[in-house]
Amino acid sequence: MSSRLGQRVLQTAWTRSCWVRPGLQAGLRFGPSRDLSGSARGTMNVFNREMKRRQKNWAASLQEHQQYDYLRDEVGSQVADRVYDITRTFPLALDIGGGKSHIAEHLKKDVVQRLFLTETSLQTLRRRRRSEIPTQVVLADEEFLPFKENTFDLVLSSLTLHWTNDLPGALKQIHQVLKPDGAFIGAMVGGETLYELRCSLQLAETEREGGFSPHVSPYTAITDVGNLLSQAGFNMLTVDIDNVPVHYPGIMEVMTDLQGMGESNCSWNRKSLLHRDSILAAAAIYKEMYGGDDGAVPATFQILYMIGWKPHESQAKPLKRGSATASFGDLSRINQLSGSEKS
Repeated sequence: MSSRLGQRVLQTAWTRSCWVRPGLQAGLRFGPSRDLSGSARGTMNVFNREMKRRQKNWAASLQEHQQYDYLRDEVGSQVADRVYDITRTFPLALDIGGGKSHIAEHLKKDVVQRLFLTETSLQTLRRRRRSEIPTQVVLADEEFLPFKENTFDLVLSSLTLHWTNDLPGALKQIHQVLKPDGAFIGAMVGGETLYELRCSLQLAETEREGGFSPHVSPYTAITDVGNLLSQAGFNMLTVDIDNVPVHYPGIMEVMTDLQGMGESNCSWNRKSLLHRDSILAAAAIYKEMYGGDDGAVPATFQILYMIGWKPHESQAKPLKRGSATASFGDLSRINQLSGSEKS
């Protein structure tokens, strides 16, 4: 974790094709595959994906870009820990939206032997950190994965899927490119993220302007993640949640760091400008409602971690309904029998 987090407590134009570094190209399927998610016409177009790409390029071009990586580094290490919890070696893995290799830098070659890393931002790829795993980088969109079916033994994703317009379709594509008995391990921002900032801005705008506009993007609720994974075809699901509070001097530092992370709002219905009076009012509300004795204010990042497996005949299967040989009612009699034996 960077010293910055400790102090705070805790361009090639994009098209629908992809850019690949020279070298190994087996398994690539060029061109979009939107139809994997069903009818594209029914997909909600919430985010301006081109704006998000520009935001990430701008963030990666900053001279001190690494000082804004503290959250991605922390979550990337947590995803890597979940890979180590699986006692097997993965010959070929895919990191979707891998950024600067925030996951790969925590992995060893004896766990992941080869890696494909995709990213929408060319500038971010140029900032990629080196790892001991042979890595192929691909300029590709999370919503249009350019890979063949049954290609990867493991798919990873950290803090990128919350910007997809078609999350169910993206999960289906991940399921498709996995081999049978392959694992998907991901992390994304949850629905309660930055609730302090959201509440302060809404109260300030309501007071000063008679209404409010969304300044923080909508995120997925924890209650929806399991259903989305199941609908995409995954089984043996694991979903857990982690709230990461980071303390800042004030609201302006919160918004500055969100820009530096490339995590600014890119919703189509966003408000382009904040009135100065509204910002000042929001800063005062933030400190009054959430500020600590030291004057710092918290910003809570809710991180949803998920693990799902592509079905295979070798996996354990639940027993058929009605095949049980004991009931919960028998538990009381077992306790009685154990008590009588002790006496």
